[in-house]
Amino acid sequence: MAGDPLYEAYHDTEWGVPEHDARALWEKLVLDGFQAGLAWITILRKREAFRAAFDNFDPETVARYGEADRARLMADAGIIRSNGKIDAAIAGAKIYLDMRERGEDFADFCWSFVDGKPLQNAWTADSGIPAQTPLAAEVSKALKAKGFKFVGPVIVYAWMQAVGLTNDHLTCCFRHDPIKALGAKAHG
Repeated sequence: MAGDPLYEAYHDTEWGVPEHDARALWEKLVLDGFQAGLAWITILRKREAFRAAFDNFDPETVARYGEADRARLMADAGIIRSNGKIDAAIAGAKIYLDMRERGEDFADFCWSFVDGKPLQNAWTADSGIPAQTPLAAEVSKALKAKGFKFVGPVIVYAWMQAVGLTNDHLTCCFRHDPIKALGAKAHG
């Protein structure tokens, strides 16, 4: 999406930065689920509308959504209107809270798959970056076992890249080394 200022700003400031806030990790997982079958730029353009529609992705609020909220969301042209994806977001909020109530922090759960330290890839061309990996399949399976939906391996790998569980900036990208340093600093 070179040339799109919104996409470039996302790439240059957010994509791949290690995220350790549990709520933010869940928000990004939900947004990646909504992205299924669509271009990421579509979600970026609608992200603020999603945040408004989903009460800033507050899991406690979203978990209490009922039929009136579902109808409100399905009528909101500012977001992706999909019953399945909306239901998955609401159910995901309940799972997130259930995990927390059982003493399992969502951020710790997410980062446990990489032993708390971002994977550092050294891709030299976009063509080398896979759509999914065996680790993404493992994370997908674990999320599905907890009841999360729209968390297939391709979605999960895109999410892992976005939240910095893996550094997939190309080695020639000006963000590769700073992101690598952030990963080492946070867990060095």
